[in-house]
Amino acid sequence: MKKNLNYTITSSIKFTFNDSKTRNISFNSFQPEYERLKSKRSKVFVEKEGENNLNFSIKSGDITAFRASINEIITFGKIFESLMQLVQNSKNL
Repeated sequence: MKKNLNYTITSSIKFTFNDSKTRNISFNSFQPEYERLKSKRSKVFVEKEGENNLNFSIKSGDITAFRASINEIITFGKIFESLMQLVQNSKNL
């Protein structure tokens, strides 16, 4: 889809963790994906905020690129959440 010069789409997603250690693990595990998300049509920025938050900011020139970026972040969150659940379950064995 051609970039629309009349508008940009911006949004942010905040993940809040129970502790800074888990937030830092999530941040570090996202770094390889972060490099893959860089494109001309959509920019994704990730930063630590406060003790327990991870903020994702998205800026896109078209709705298709925006949707793809949102999906990548949501998929990452689901994978991380599943991994943390596996770790918790293994501790209960």
